[in-house]
Amino acid sequence: MSQHKDLFGAVSLGYIVVESRRLERWQVFLKDGLGLHLAASDASSVAFRMDSHARRLVVQHGPAEDVAAIGLQLRDEAALQVVLERLKVRRIAIEDGGEAEAARRGVARFLRVKGPKGLPVELYVDALTGAEPLDMLASGFVTGAGGMGHVAMTTRLPEAARNFWQEIFDARLSDEIVERMAGVTLDIGFLRFNERHHSIALATVRGLKLDPIRARVQHFNLLAASLDDVAQAFRRCKALGFEIAHEIGQHPNDKEVSFYALSPSGFEVELGCNALTVDEAGWRPTSYQGISLWGHRPQNASAFNRLAIDAGNFRRGLLSLLRPEYSPI
Repeated sequence: MSQHKDLFGAVSLGYIVVESRRLERWQVFLKDGLGLHLAASDASSVAFRMDSHARRLVVQHGPAEDVAAIGLQLRDEAALQVVLERLKVRRIAIEDGGEAEAARRGVARFLRVKGPKGLPVELYVDALTGAEPLDMLASGFVTGAGGMGHVAMTTRLPEAARNFWQEIFDARLSDEIVERMAGVTLDIGFLRFNERHHSIALATVRGLKLDPIRARVQHFNLLAASLDDVAQAFRRCKALGFEIAHEIGQHPNDKEVSFYALSPSGFEVELGCNALTVDEAGWRPTSYQGISLWGHRPQNASAFNRLAIDAGNFRRGLLSLLRPEYSPI
């Protein structure tokens, strides 16, 4: 099968795996805060559903306090074979995930590759489905053919990271945003695999080869069914004691209304609604100034707090210079 077949529309973000020692707090955050369905819980992991898929979010016990893997669902076996051919041509190692790990992720089987920043990217075709009716505080989540939400990463190697998603999965650039944040200028590119405005966002510090974010993933996003779902989750998260990194606001590019909460692992999780889908016939990439049309203010916006954040980010950025950033391409 030719590796030149266009895979656009045949790829979607299917699941996210987090590694954390704070399983109980993650359970509270995702079930009682954001309103997901708790599918399974034991001493080694907690797993959640958002729709008919048996697993969409899995938090496994471990020290990383970070996203441990993302699962990309391919439309069919033919699409998977195209991806595997492209990986082999580029000599990117591929390993089998094994039956036990596949079961924990709610898929029939999966293959794993090491993606940008060393983030494991897991490839699968068939998701297992759950027959149990959903028991959620949210009215629903937007998934379907577009997959679930998105993942945002910071990188010191933006061209290499973008090449990985575009050359292997035929991702398309939706648009770009220039944002002044925590004392630096960020250039952010938004990549889509399908009609969902973006599944991957890549941010880089302009003019400086440093990365101010500790985690591989700066945030991941879930898309709720309604504005009321977002508002109710915002209130629940505050009542449960979760810090709100950015209060409710709207983005200029995909028009999503959302808020960002600090997860139990310290990176951010965004819950939003009403994000537009891309009409390929007339879409042209655009550059925007600023990440928000309105809102998204930090909950603690005092000068001292902003100085502390800036200092912490600067220190992490300097430390990032001491270690190379992995890139598969």
